[in-house]
Amino acid sequence: MNANLQHRPATAADLGEVVGFPQNAEELFFCYPKAVWPLNVGQLAAAIAERRDSTVVELGGRIAGFANFYQWQHGEFCALGNLMVAPWARGQGVAQYLVEVMENLARERYKVPLMKVSCFNANAGGLLLYSRLGYNAVGIVERRAPDGSRVALVQLEKPLP
Repeated sequence: MNANLQHRPATAADLGEVVGFPQNAEELFFCYPKAVWPLNVGQLAAAIAERRDSTVVELGGRIAGFANFYQWQHGEFCALGNLMVAPWARGQGVAQYLVEVMENLARERYKVPLMKVSCFNANAGGLLLYSRLGYNAVGIVERRAPDGSRVALVQLEKPLP
């Protein structure tokens, strides 16, 4: 784990930086399927308003990652959403650190025994990350990509001890 990683609640001042993380329409679809490319502060602010615990990770004092919960049921489960990492920070443990931070938040704040996450079939990096962190596939549902093509949304879960 990278000792230079820290986390804190996201603020409005962070949004201008975070909207630059997705590098193309496909990356945006992976982390925020309802958004329209290119991501802008208004879209991200709208997501944050209807979600909980939006969190940023800093690496060396720069914002390197972002995530939140799009579902939360106290005592039951939380569902991780909008996970994105700055292009310059990829491959440095930011995503793993952020998932672990969100798991801890889910356990401590919502007292949940289960974390859920969904990942599109074409997002090999995300599927490999979640698998490595102990998430198991529990379902696959059909969704539509922005171009109308069929995609598989893999639903994963992990018990939180």
